Amino acid sequence: MLKELEELPLGAHKQQDTRKPYPELYAGLLKMNRRAGVRGAQRAPTKIATTIRLSPEVMDAFKATGAGWQTRIDAALKDWLKTHKLA
Repeated sequence: MLKELEELPLGAHKQQDTRKPYPELYAGLLKMNRRAGVRGAQRAPTKIATTIRLSPEVMDAFKATGAGWQTRIDAALKDWLKTHKLA
């Protein structure tokens, strides 16, 4: 390993730091009219925000599956709609 490093040109083993300093990065965000850590609006919203009341058993079961439990509830309801007709 040392022999390999000796064969490299001087300073070639050091990784170049390409990170931008924070003030420069922040200035770029301001040009885009965005704040650091804030997402912009969706171009075409794919879901609708709503409030729904579910039984504690249903909530506990889905929340026990971990992150993404709301997406799994959505998938379960879509699956139910495939096999049932609404009046």
